[in-house]
Amino acid sequence: MTTERESMEFDVVIVGAGPAGLAAACRLMQCASEAGTEISVVVLEKGSEVGAHILSGAVIEPRALDELFPRWREESDAPLKTAVTRDDILFFTSASKSLRMPGWASPKTMHNEGNYIASLGNLTRWLAEKAEGLGVEVFPGFAAAEVLYHDDGRIKGVATGDMGRDVDGNPKEGFEPGMELHAKVTVFAEGCRGHLGKELITRFALDAGRSPQHYGIGLKELWQVDADKHEPGVVVHGAGWPLSETGSTGGAFLYHLEDNQVVVGLIIDLNYDNPYLSTFDEFQRFKTHPEIARVLEGGERVCYGARGIVKGGLNSLPKMSMPGGLLIGCDAGTLNFAKIKGTHTAMKSGLVAAETIAAALANDDAERELTEYQDAFMQSWAGEELTRSRNWGPALHKFGMYLGGAYNYIDQNFFKGRLPFAFRDDTPDHATLKRADICKPVDYPKPDGKLTFDKPSSVFLSNTNHEEGQPVHLKLTDPSIPISVNLPAFAEPAQRYCPVGVYEVVEDKGEPEFVINAQNCIHCKTCDIKDPAQNITWVVPEGGGGPNYPNM
Repeated sequence: MTTERESMEFDVVIVGAGPAGLAAACRLMQCASEAGTEISVVVLEKGSEVGAHILSGAVIEPRALDELFPRWREESDAPLKTAVTRDDILFFTSASKSLRMPGWASPKTMHNEGNYIASLGNLTRWLAEKAEGLGVEVFPGFAAAEVLYHDDGRIKGVATGDMGRDVDGNPKEGFEPGMELHAKVTVFAEGCRGHLGKELITRFALDAGRSPQHYGIGLKELWQVDADKHEPGVVVHGAGWPLSETGSTGGAFLYHLEDNQVVVGLIIDLNYDNPYLSTFDEFQRFKTHPEIARVLEGGERVCYGARGIVKGGLNSLPKMSMPGGLLIGCDAGTLNFAKIKGTHTAMKSGLVAAETIAAALANDDAERELTEYQDAFMQSWAGEELTRSRNWGPALHKFGMYLGGAYNYIDQNFFKGRLPFAFRDDTPDHATLKRADICKPVDYPKPDGKLTFDKPSSVFLSNTNHEEGQPVHLKLTDPSIPISVNLPAFAEPAQRYCPVGVYEVVEDKGEPEFVINAQNCIHCKTCDIKDPAQNITWVVPEGGGGPNYPNM
């Protein structure tokens, strides 16, 4: 059913109040002030508040923040408080043992002198306050659900989602249609696997000639720990067990924040091949390793969440411009995985985009395709970083953890990423699963309620909520595929790759039935990425739905 929608006009519409989108918004207003002009900018955020859907490790390199607000350290509410004091790098050889790598034996890109441990959600909240102070309109709780186009195919803007439809899509009492926001330039900063960005990449063939984007899933918990176990500023990175038991790859982290809090997490590369791997359970058993358990024991788990991560690097970087629009941040694949961080590069993409747009607006020439944006980004220090680390992920995929790690150590430490090789990984993550009948099921221990927990209690700690009775936002192209194809071939892996139990196979009168518990969805996008049939499409639910992370 179509309804009449109101519209608003802006110079720039930004979709997503993450670090890239907010950096772009702030820089646009700074450019306008420097030029003595005015630019109207609005930022749409699908979360109930800015930061509600933001989840990252996070160790943050402040380089882009220094460019945007050079005096941020002098402010009483400075968003980065805990400077890194020490790097520990561990290789978990088994469930009980580990090796500690000396600093000289690790790639220089993994050293964190001058960086900060922080909540990325709190950084975005601070950036949103800055943006509003500069004159940006920030609209949390409004999900951009649709891209609008001019008759000639140029991007016209976006429309927010309707509020108050029932499960069949019919208007309920109190129904409110979405609103159209028209702009000279629309900037897409949705984060990993943005649903509008996914549409744009296909429509404009932005990935032509590139390797497919590669992904990981990052699972994270925030803990309050005993003061005598807390070391503010300590950064622990690790690899190996438990993922090594299933031949999978990824990494782990434990960061000591301020106020006796630590964050612990596991990143699992989504090119794994065993359909019995459970992302949630891999993370839970990781915490039982003595090196991690000794910090967490006696503490209290405060929050849980998970989010997709882009990790394809330069080889998977799509074209970042299209007529009337730009892709920035993780939407464009700007994560530098060699550094295990990407906030600074995502923010830099926003700064470069803002300066490109401001110059075009000043010349009354902003409605064309701003192809100069990608050139400017690649010539910046962020583009140089992506170029130097272009082989990091492909080397690990091509040669494995040991040989690939050795290549990366030599390339990064001695040649600064300039070895004359260009490895590619052209197998998409959804195509790597082996058939269940040739794979070994994984025996995961039951949760103990102290270090390890179940999915329902974890969803509760993510503060996830969706308005009941709305259309399911997890769309099946063919509803028969989960049972007719995925169940016999892969033991329906959606039951295990989803970190919150959205998908279940239950018995109904002796027959298996595929159930979608959309209320539990924390918007990690793993199903959209890993489903072997590419049968699941994630679209936005009503604005404000999803997790409400307090400090992630």
